[in-house]
Amino acid sequence: MLHIDNVSMSFSLPDGSCVEALKNISLEIKKGELISILGPSGCGKTTLLNIIAGFLAPTSGQLTFNNKTISGPSAERGMVFQKGALFEWMNVRNNISFGPRMQGRPSSQTDQQVEELLQLVGLQGFAEKAVYALSGGMQQRVALARCLANDPDVILMDEPLGALDALTREKMQALILKLWQETGKTIILITHSVEEALLLGERLIVMAPRPGHIHQSYELPFAGQAVNQDLREIKKQPDYRDKYEAILSMIWDMEEDIMGTSQP
Repeated sequence: MLHIDNVSMSFSLPDGSCVEALKNISLEIKKGELISILGPSGCGKTTLLNIIAGFLAPTSGQLTFNNKTISGPSAERGMVFQKGALFEWMNVRNNISFGPRMQGRPSSQTDQQVEELLQLVGLQGFAEKAVYALSGGMQQRVALARCLANDPDVILMDEPLGALDALTREKMQALILKLWQETGKTIILITHSVEEALLLGERLIVMAPRPGHIHQSYELPFAGQAVNQDLREIKKQPDYRDKYEAILSMIWDMEEDIMGTSQP
């Protein structure tokens, strides 16, 4: 479905030098997969997501989606940002329906779709509320619904839960798993949280910096299990704890190397 072939990305600096953000990234992502991407700050996670979204063109390499070269943004690839990036002058209903209205869909069809999405993300009764009056978690629910309203094949998430408190974040993790199960969408999620990466990734990609590259890839059972189980029970499993500690140590070592504090 999504083919990333030997993609590299460099940025030119004002002094004439350049920074190599990504080097030789290759990935195959299938329809309906739930992918989490983890790594220390500066490893190019968001750059990679922006290239997949079509916001950036890679310096070299190629991306294809459904056998077509990605050359720019498209409704088939929807983005959910760390902060909802909602239209604060619009209410919840108008935020969710913005994409379909811009596409010229009939209002009756759009209104029905909004009601279905409000039900899906647990915001029944909030359609007429101003988005600035909602909590951070509720705003992210609106952002998810707005993305789904365009019916993308792939949902790209850039730290969508990073600004939420612990309890709200756990509820939103459960919601993402629910959306994945009920919609069958392909989801690619960037996170700095090892816990979140383990829970929200059938496949977990660990990236390393200087330049950004794929360091490890893991096939994981926890997302599939968590669809029908309490997330806290998943976290108690010995296999989960072992992988959590191993990956946390890996990321910690990378961070120390970046900061120049690793011991010989």
